[in-house]
Amino acid sequence: MARMTTAELRGYHQICGSDGAMMVIACDQRGSMRSLLTPDKDEQAKIDNDMLGDVKADITRYLASKASCVLVDPICAVPNLVDKGLIDRGTALLIGLDASGWDTTPEGYRLSKLVDGITARRVRELGGTGGKIMVYLRSDTPAANTHNIAILDQVIADFVKEDLLLVVEFLTYALESETPEAYAAKIPELIQGGSKICLDRGSKVLKIPYPGSAESCAAVTKLAGDVPWAVLSAGVNHETFLSQVDIAMESGASGVIAGRSLWKDCISLDRAVTRQRLETIAVPRLREIQAVIARHRAPAVKVA
Repeated sequence: MARMTTAELRGYHQICGSDGAMMVIACDQRGSMRSLLTPDKDEQAKIDNDMLGDVKADITRYLASKASCVLVDPICAVPNLVDKGLIDRGTALLIGLDASGWDTTPEGYRLSKLVDGITARRVRELGGTGGKIMVYLRSDTPAANTHNIAILDQVIADFVKEDLLLVVEFLTYALESETPEAYAAKIPELIQGGSKICLDRGSKVLKIPYPGSAESCAAVTKLAGDVPWAVLSAGVNHETFLSQVDIAMESGASGVIAGRSLWKDCISLDRAVTRQRLETIAVPRLREIQAVIARHRAPAVKVA
């Protein structure tokens, strides 16, 4: 397994809390964030990058300031978070490289995309502690992954050259020929297989969907070895995610990178409403997640 360099390890320590666990607030979404702000397609089209940037600034100031790190995109959020002093000096900054959405092949495979001009060097110039890349993978269908693995190789090599921390995320998806039931049954296999693909390409920190069970989480931990992995929320409801975090941490996960499950019902085009909901709804949710992490991170009490 690939080991972090001293510089990468320093970046990793900064995205973790004092307990050594990742607690990252993700708000690098663009398309899904627009749909949460309004269901009306015409109104969504009126939400420009500056408006999304305001929402991300509020999430950073009112929620991420109480975590160890925030994950944002380079289109709407930076450099404003840094240049305008909106990010707390103690909050680490991950910058996403993946573009919103995906292209589709005639076979229905998803092709991941990168934001133009965002390299490891540019992430450093924007004040990032590190970067994050997300690709779509179907580990049981090699033909679906050629384009996306090439992107993964390109980005990993770039960050290695710059000696900068990179978090690697993958998502999986149903093929056009699959029923929802058939796809759901494959989730543990697909998460384990996708993790192996990322690890084999040299990933040093993983952000992955919940692997589906305690047994599957443990299998990912065994695959990862010394490589830390964080579970993402995928927009599930808060109570469901709390249970997933509990199982993942018990089974060897190194933390959480969560977005929509924390703030999806808090954001509004009215910034006063957003701020009030972040403080009264999202922050208590964050505290509950932190309590779960702390319980698993607490040192064992020695009996004399």
